[in-house]
Amino acid sequence: MIRLSCHGAAKQVTGSCHLIETDRARVLVDCGMFQGGHELAEENAADFGFDPRKIDVLLLTHAHLDHCGRIPLLVKRGFTGRIISTAPTRELARLVLVDSAGLQEEDARRSERHAWRHGETVPQQPLYTLADAFHSMDFFDGAADYGRPMQVADGMRATFMNAGHILGSASIYLEIEDGGQTRTVYFSGDIGNPGRPLLDDPQAPPAPPDYVVMETTYGDRDHRGWGASIDELIDAVAATHTRGGNVVIPTFALERAQEVLNALSDGIEQSRLPRHLVAFLDSPMAISATEIFTRYPDALRASFAERLNAADPFAFPGLRMTRDASESMAINAIRGGAVILAGSGMATGGRVRHHLRHNLWNPAASVIFVGFAAAGTLARRIIDGARMVRLFDEEIHVRAHIHTINGFSAHAGQSELLGWLDRCGSPRKVFLVHGDYDGGMRAFSERLEGRRTPWQIPGAGEPILLR
Repeated sequence: MIRLSCHGAAKQVTGSCHLIETDRARVLVDCGMFQGGHELAEENAADFGFDPRKIDVLLLTHAHLDHCGRIPLLVKRGFTGRIISTAPTRELARLVLVDSAGLQEEDARRSERHAWRHGETVPQQPLYTLADAFHSMDFFDGAADYGRPMQVADGMRATFMNAGHILGSASIYLEIEDGGQTRTVYFSGDIGNPGRPLLDDPQAPPAPPDYVVMETTYGDRDHRGWGASIDELIDAVAATHTRGGNVVIPTFALERAQEVLNALSDGIEQSRLPRHLVAFLDSPMAISATEIFTRYPDALRASFAERLNAADPFAFPGLRMTRDASESMAINAIRGGAVILAGSGMATGGRVRHHLRHNLWNPAASVIFVGFAAAGTLARRIIDGARMVRLFDEEIHVRAHIHTINGFSAHAGQSELLGWLDRCGSPRKVFLVHGDYDGGMRAFSERLEGRRTPWQIPGAGEPILLR
């Protein structure tokens, strides 16, 4: 008997975590953090819905926080199995988890100081510490190569296929032996937006699967074309430079930062942006991620790997990499003419919040969002038109020009999702996960209904038999 249950990204976007069980093995696919605001802290700290001590292996699709962010907690609560990913995912996950633990420790210290000053109860401790994050890396095995089947548990074989989402990302084709029969399940992970300059397009499964567990982040709409998105970015930066303001780009460290740097570099080379343009990559994690990119040319699109061998496509003369906090603070003294890329992409933490504090009120400035913003995040509130936001106990008026360029999204749009599913043949059922329940999931299910494709939207922890 094969059982599937979804313990995250079920009727919501974040927290991907899916469990496949047989009488012989228990395999977890992803173990992500719920993102979207402080109200999800309790959800992240809650029980997983299964016993971590009984999980044999964790298969990790990629290194985004909403897919790997609770791995240290899983280990802390008793998991002792293997964690299997591609080699780039292992390196990037280390960056992400260490950064997450550091931010949690910093937030805990800040909350503790606030509590003591106001005579309040000391708040709960972080989900996990830096020591927990480093310890969890001991369980990683970065041995998965695209297209190569590997035995991962008793009666289960996995093949990692390129998902084209971020460096090292994978969709996972799982072959499960049960009662003399073999059933196959294809876990999409996050499906990349095809036609991007850095990565290859998402791959088809090695064979048509019986079942598909599929993300629906943008199941309700398509993205703008890549060329039009590049034009919009360059035009917004050029207009802001002419006005004399700064550009703040809340940036995801993995993929988005590298794509934006490449676009700015091309804009300067094509004389569409000033040759003396000053820009800051103000994210230690993004800087390290960019260095990791250069170590895995085989995981990049061949044409981009050739460029990487000839010159650094991420760099231009005015670019400054700022690792130290003192360097980051010095940027805020610049009143105009700078492009500032800083994390986090949803503005839920990190250095970008300081830069927003110093620029949101300025009508000459621009804030450019180039990725998904979950409900409840500061990024989503600004995108939705908030005229005032609270940052560091201060009310800030939003007077800067706000741009949302969804063509930079690393997720496939609705048409690309349907095309990806077509390459899976005719599965018995498609399970829709990782999407807004009333948005992407519902809209995509309607498209599947029209195509007479069997589908289901699992509830959190709902047991599903795969016959």
